[in-house]
Amino acid sequence: MNVPLAQRMRPQSLDEVVGQRHILGPGKPLRRLTDSGRITNMIFYGPSGTGKTTVAQIIAQKAGMTFRKLNGTSASSGDIKAILEETSSLFGEGGILLYLDELQYLNKKQQQVLLEHMEDGRITLIASTTENPYFYIYKAVLSRCAVFEFKPVEKPDVILALKRAVEFLEKENGVTKSVEDSALDLIASATAGDVRRAINNLELCWLSCGDALTYSDAEALGARALKSYDREGDDKFELMSALQKSIRGSDPDAAVFYLARLLDSGDLFSPCRRLLVIASEDVGLAYPMAAAIVKACVDSALQLGMPEASIPLAQAAVLLATAPKSNSSYMAYARALEDVKAGRGADMPSRLKNNLFFGDGEKKDDYVYPHDFPDHYTPQQYLPDDLKDRTYYRFGANKQEAAAKAYWEKIKGTPLPDESK
Repeated sequence: MNVPLAQRMRPQSLDEVVGQRHILGPGKPLRRLTDSGRITNMIFYGPSGTGKTTVAQIIAQKAGMTFRKLNGTSASSGDIKAILEETSSLFGEGGILLYLDELQYLNKKQQQVLLEHMEDGRITLIASTTENPYFYIYKAVLSRCAVFEFKPVEKPDVILALKRAVEFLEKENGVTKSVEDSALDLIASATAGDVRRAINNLELCWLSCGDALTYSDAEALGARALKSYDREGDDKFELMSALQKSIRGSDPDAAVFYLARLLDSGDLFSPCRRLLVIASEDVGLAYPMAAAIVKACVDSALQLGMPEASIPLAQAAVLLATAPKSNSSYMAYARALEDVKAGRGADMPSRLKNNLFFGDGEKKDDYVYPHDFPDHYTPQQYLPDDLKDRTYYRFGANKQEAAAKAYWEKIKGTPLPDESK
């Protein structure tokens, strides 16, 4: 059987696992939990090749429990029930540790099957997933598990794993080859923190080279940057979040970087849509023309297609990142929506309705036409009675809204509170 190198040399202890120091280092939570000998239900999530399966298997080996393994991509409800039935047999007397890979692929009903046995301790679940469990895992299962995030392994740690892999191959094959550091660096750089992929790529290079593994060998076998992007998964939303937060934080360099990652993946529509949102959510009234300019850039991008679409979209990203910022209109809507959802303001003033008849002694001419007055303004209640004192919109601390505030104070004759403080 042709077993991949990453599987043949899989670590047998936590000390052999590279990366994940934030949870596996001395005194860190997962290390303490494992060393205590008390195994609880756990969910590991993070990108592929970061050690989730390896760590789960190491914990299972130390637990002294009956070990069973399923994969969410192929497991049926019958497979799960067969394991649950073992809890009533001799095999389950010490408890069963179920390792469930790719938990996100189980449907809600299948996940619910596990609950009763997790609750009474007959099943201890260690599950792994590449998706954010807070979005993909049934809440009742999630609430019974400790969640640990596995992060992409940093390049120095990947290189350490590659050096171990070279030693393993030399011992396994009885052959010594010289390996250039630059070749290991290229292989590590090309796999975006995926140790499994890096090790398997190394094996391909090692087996196909002569007496030495050079940079040219690694390059010739296609070691290049791995584009980690799932248009329907977390990668898409994390990159768009990074794009928006970079623009909101006024960092044009980060903005164009994350835009480049999105566009390089072949996704044109998502960044277009997000830039349109940012123009109104984060720049807003501080520079109202941003919405019109970004719309023009997006229209150009969609008409041009890639690769030329990157030019107007880069212009939009830099414009938004360097523009003054205000979320005052966005927050005004959010405050108003809270009252709407709470059922307040159900009935508007009759004078605002398009009716011929009015109740409670009101007359049609109770509505006052603002354009008949100086500055096109006259005091009048527009909000419902139970919300008449609400202030949803608060002027932002920027030149554009400061001018609007000064205008309001002029026509209304009273200073408005400074909400920016």
